[in-house]
Amino acid sequence: MNIRFIGAMAWYYGLKTIIRGPSYLIASLATPLTLLFLVYVLSHGLLVKFAIVGGLIAFIGSIGLSGAGDAAFFRLQLRMQELYVATDIRASDYMIALTLSYLVFAIPGIVLYTYMGTIYHLFTLYNVLGMILIMVFLIITTTSISFIISGSINHLRNIWGITAILTIITSILPPTFYPYYYVPNAFLYIISLSPTTPAAVLAQGIFNLAPFQMNMVYIFIAEVVVYGLLARFFVKWQSNR
Repeated sequence: MNIRFIGAMAWYYGLKTIIRGPSYLIASLATPLTLLFLVYVLSHGLLVKFAIVGGLIAFIGSIGLSGAGDAAFFRLQLRMQELYVATDIRASDYMIALTLSYLVFAIPGIVLYTYMGTIYHLFTLYNVLGMILIMVFLIITTTSISFIISGSINHLRNIWGITAILTIITSILPPTFYPYYYVPNAFLYIISLSPTTPAAVLAQGIFNLAPFQMNMVYIFIAEVVVYGLLARFFVKWQSNR
């Protein structure tokens, strides 16, 4: 593992992006915060805890999926991936580096949602540790999906529409802002193809907002493995064409 490369990418595309372009961070927070406000108003505050926990899930998921644009831009426009292939940097180093950079980029949003959760007394040591694990799994799966998408297209102009559609589907359709038991059980398993669904269901369970679903643990772990392996295949490290 090339720790120096991974650290440099995480610093430049994570921390420096926050400093250079805070508007990107604001844009990524706009949708989940708007939905949180709407849930608060429409439910008269009854579902605000669901919206805070789910808003963080939706935010992390959207950050990971937006990485498809960067990965496609690096591969197709800048040809940066070709440069990395010619060095001792491996595909796993590149994938870990971008994944970590998106997690670093998400830190201000995580802090904001943590503050809101503190106001509503949501946190204990148990659910904080559980939420951290969920966020790590979620950023891995959504970034893996980004690599699958970016490696499947041949024209950069296609990526923006695909990521926009996927972000909406994975943020609103899954039970991120409302209790998962509102969704019919069969449909819940269908939309579990989106990693934000098991993430949201498990988060609601560990925060004692809804019954804990052990089946979602197995689904989430399976998605980490399957999406990760598919991402390694679609990253096309030997050939970018």
